[in-house]
Amino acid sequence: MPRHYLFTSESVTEGHPDKICDQISDTILDALLAEDSTSRVAAEVVVNTGLVLITGEITSQAHVNYVNLVRRKLTEIGYTNADNGFSAGSCAVLVALDEQSPDISQGVTTAQETRETSSEDQLDAIGAGDQGIMFGFACNETPEFMPLPISLAHRVSRRLAAVRKTGQLPYLYPDGKTQVTIAYEDNKPVAIDTILISTQHAAAIGEITDEAAVQAKIKSDLWDAVVLPVFTDIELKPTEATRFLVNPTGKFVIGGPQGDAGLTGRKIIVDTYGGYSRHGGGAFSGKDPTKVDRSAAYAARYVAKNIVAAGLAEKCEVQLSYAIGVARPVSILVETFGTGKIDDDRLLELVKAHFELRPAGIIETFNLRKLPGLRNGRFYQDVAAYGHFGRPDLDLPWEQTDKVAEMQAAVQGLLSSARS
Repeated sequence: MPRHYLFTSESVTEGHPDKICDQISDTILDALLAEDSTSRVAAEVVVNTGLVLITGEITSQAHVNYVNLVRRKLTEIGYTNADNGFSAGSCAVLVALDEQSPDISQGVTTAQETRETSSEDQLDAIGAGDQGIMFGFACNETPEFMPLPISLAHRVSRRLAAVRKTGQLPYLYPDGKTQVTIAYEDNKPVAIDTILISTQHAAAIGEITDEAAVQAKIKSDLWDAVVLPVFTDIELKPTEATRFLVNPTGKFVIGGPQGDAGLTGRKIIVDTYGGYSRHGGGAFSGKDPTKVDRSAAYAARYVAKNIVAAGLAEKCEVQLSYAIGVARPVSILVETFGTGKIDDDRLLELVKAHFELRPAGIIETFNLRKLPGLRNGRFYQDVAAYGHFGRPDLDLPWEQTDKVAEMQAAVQGLLSSARS
């Protein structure tokens, strides 16, 4: 019998308290790498009413003004009104930073392979900045090879921010969350079940002051200005059966850091696949690329996306694991959930042969220390909101499908050998 089920993913806008922290952390990373590409960075940020706290461990020759970076980023996000309880111009910015532990640094600077085996391979030179597990995922549900629920949730969030920033809906404030529920049948998306938008807003809209009337106006405006434009180029569209929920509590006037404290790294499912795939638990933002929580997760996505883009599977999940101070992955796993064109074990051997998964190799492959965007002072901060994967609005190196032809040829070689 056909299996019917619902699957939901959420996104948040750039003004969400946790996302503010992610963006500030990555703004700091961008600034440090732009001046010193060897910077070791673990920048953590906390926000609350009228307060930004920068903490963590940073070792760098760069000289940056952290306070100015914070105020510029908050202004860009849209926190410029002190009446909103949090403003770029009036918030306090506290800085409490240490340097990276020398115990960690020695393992990153000189990997175990170099120390114990005298390897002369330059890609063995850098050890993983921590132990841990990372997952990458891709599927053929969308052109960007992402699950449809998270793809749509991000689109709605980006559009929600856009209509605020352009002044199309001037009564909106920066904080917001979105959620999209998709109906599946036999693992294929067949309907838009529910769209949820919670958005911070002014208490009154023009002369409309009644709470119920304000919410009715917001709901109508969001449908016309946010939802409908998002679905113009999407084959699957909302219908009369689609539930549309807006600010279900009845209002959302107090928001941002005044409404909730924020922390770096607290939206790891929003950053990745919306819960559709497993997650290793490590956050991305504020971490330089020697931290495999970030760089190896990008590499795992790159592997999975190229496998699916090559037509070798309909969906693919890649797990990597690392030991601190060791360059080569401890383990690699490829899972295609029964959709692979060849056996997963054979696919794993091809991954090992055609993808570089040591930290130094990942950094080199994606140019993670000297990305073109860093010449303009920004790169990582641009993926700190609206997802690190499946970003058609950004030219991300780990989103390239340049291994497709190579993987297809390798599979054809395997199949030819098997037939002979």
